[in-house]
Amino acid sequence: MALRLNQDNFQEKVLKAEKPVLVDFYSDTCIPCKQLAGILGDIEDEYENQILVYKVNVNYEQNLTAEYKVMSAPTLLLFVDGEEKSRKRGVIDEDAIKELIEPYI
Repeated sequence: MALRLNQDNFQEKVLKAEKPVLVDFYSDTCIPCKQLAGILGDIEDEYENQILVYKVNVNYEQNLTAEYKVMSAPTLLLFVDGEEKSRKRGVIDEDAIKELIEPYI
């Protein structure tokens, strides 16, 4: 299961990561977020040595949510070498997530 990040560890875990990082901005009460969680678990297992997967709760980490202009949950952001390379909103299927990350692994 993806580690939950906060303002204190986001820079170290995401922006300084040596691997691509997929960050799920989610809410505990969001049904689409719960649907996406299972898909992200499969991605995390399949690409465990190639990509990092983390979660940011939009209700508790409002500074991060505002900084990255996340307007809805779920929103996936892909970071490579500390830069946002891609973003997807809403529930997307496993194939769409693979298309998002594979050019960077």
